Amino acid sequence: MSPSSCSYCDKTSFLRDDESGALICSSCGCIQQFDQFEAQIGGIDGPQGTFIHVGTAGSGSVYSYRERKHFTAKSTIEEVTYSLGLSSKNSDVRSMVYTITDGEFGQGEWFRVLIGACAYVVMRREDRPLPMAEIASTVGCDIYEIGKMIQRVVDFLDLRPDFPEFDIVHSLERTIKNSSVFSSVESGVIEKMRKQGVFLIQCAVKWFLSTGRRPLPLVVAVLVFVAELNGVVVVMEELAKEVHATVSTCRLRYKELLETLVKAAQVLPWGKDVTVKNIVKNAPLVIRYMERKVMLNPGETQEKRKGLDRAAVDLEDVVAECLRHDNEFEYGVDGVTSRKDLQYFSLESKRDADRMQISTECLSVMYKKFLDQNRCAEPLRGSGNARKRIIFQFDILECREWWDGKSELSKKLMLKELMEKDVGVDTMPPSFVNGQLKCKMRKEKINAAKLRIKRIMHPVDANLGDVSVPLDSSCPERRRKRKGMVVDDVDWEDLIIETLVLHQVKDEEIEKGHYNTLLDLHVFNSGIV
Repeated sequence: MSPSSCSYCDKTSFLRDDESGALICSSCGCIQQFDQFEAQIGGIDGPQGTFIHVGTAGSGSVYSYRERKHFTAKSTIEEVTYSLGLSSKNSDVRSMVYTITDGEFGQGEWFRVLIGACAYVVMRREDRPLPMAEIASTVGCDIYEIGKMIQRVVDFLDLRPDFPEFDIVHSLERTIKNSSVFSSVESGVIEKMRKQGVFLIQCAVKWFLSTGRRPLPLVVAVLVFVAELNGVVVVMEELAKEVHATVSTCRLRYKELLETLVKAAQVLPWGKDVTVKNIVKNAPLVIRYMERKVMLNPGETQEKRKGLDRAAVDLEDVVAECLRHDNEFEYGVDGVTSRKDLQYFSLESKRDADRMQISTECLSVMYKKFLDQNRCAEPLRGSGNARKRIIFQFDILECREWWDGKSELSKKLMLKELMEKDVGVDTMPPSFVNGQLKCKMRKEKINAAKLRIKRIMHPVDANLGDVSVPLDSSCPERRRKRKGMVVDDVDWEDLIIETLVLHQVKDEEIEKGHYNTLLDLHVFNSGIV
C-alpha cells in the first residue's frame, strides 16, 4: 500500500529504489515511512508486526537518501586525501568537488577519480604538485584516466591561463624526504644530497633533459647519481618502484645525464679522458667548475675579469716555481693531472687574491708538510725524454671538500632566471636531436626506395648517381637494430616507405614517420573520395 502524498512535502510523485525497495519522493528525496507495512492477521498468536526488506534502514530512519550520499562522499574524500598525505587539504579538495558537482557529490569509481584529480589541481596551484602516477595508484585507475579527468577539471574551473608548470624541484625534494630508500641516511648527508640534487636537476632542465618528458624518471636518475657521489647505496629499481616510474626510462635518463656531464667536462684540461665510465669519479671537479661558472656575475666589467684571471695566473706561477726544483709533479682525481690544472684550484675571487700574500718560502714549507702528512702517496716513475718525471698518486678529494653549495642553482629558481645562467655547456633537446637523426635516416631510405623502383620500372635508364646510397647496418647513425625479417638489406620499414612512394606521398610527410596514418590516408582509403 502506497501513501497518497509525501509526509514531508505533500507531493504525490514517488519513485521506487531498486536496491532497497523503499519508496522515495521525487521532489524532496525523503523515504516514505510505513509504506512497507504488511498486516499479518490470523493465526493463534494474532498480529505479527511489520516486514522489513533486507538493506533498508527501517521505518525509523532519520537520514534521507541525499544525506547518506553526502556522508559517504565526504568519507571517501577523507580516505583519498589521507592516503595521499593531504589531510590538511581535505577542506580545499571537498570545496572543489562540491563546486564541480553543483553540491550533489557522487558515488562509484568515477567519483574517486574526480577526488584524485581535484587533489592534484589543488597541490599544483600551490606549486607543490603530486605525481599523477601516485594519484592513479591511490584511487585505483589508469594514469591516462586521471590525466583526462585533470584536464576536465582545469577546463571546467577555467584555470588554464594561470595554471603553474610542474615543479620538478619540489618533486625531487619530496622524494628524497619521504622515500624509504634514504630513511637510514644521516640528516646532514640528506641535506647535502638535496642541495646537490637541486643543483643538478636545474642544470638538467637547462640542458632540456626534461623537455616534453615525464619528470619522475629524471628525478630518479639525479637522486641515484647524487647518492653515488656521497657513497650512499641506492638501487634504481627500488626507488623507481616507490615513485611509480618506469625503470627502463630511469636508466635512459641516467645515461643522458652522464653523457651531458661528460660534455661539460670537455673544457677541463683532462676533459678528453673523461668518459661515461669514469664521470662519477670526475664529477666533483666538474660540478665544482659548473658552480664557479654559475657564480660569475654577468654584470662584471671586462677589466675586473681580466684582473681576476691575472691574479690567478700569478699565483699559479708561484706554486709552479715551488714545484719546479728537480722533478715534475702531476696530480689528479685518479692520480694523474698536469701542472696547468692548478688554475682550477686557485683563489675564488680577486678579493681573496689581494688579501692573501704568500711568499715562495712559505709555500715550500707548506708543500713539504703536505708530503709528510700524505706518505701514502705512491711514487710512479714514468719515462721522459729530457728528464725523470715522478708522479705522486693520491685522491685529491680526500684532501679538499669539493661541494660548497653557494651558487644560486642550489636553490629553486624561476625558469626565466634559470635559462639565463651559464653552467659551462649548452645542449639541444635530446628528443630534437634524435628526431633530426631519424628524419635524415628516413630521407636516405626514401632515396633508396626511389632507386629500387627506378631499377624495376626503368632498368635501362637506372642511374646509381641520381640517388644517394642507402644506410646500411654499419652506419653510425643507425643506432637500433632492424626489426623483423631483412632480405637483401630491405626490412619492413623500407617496404612501407616504398609503398608510400608508389602512392605519390610527399617526402616531407614520409620523413615524419607517421606510417599508419599515411597508409590509412593514401593506401587503404585511396579509392574513397
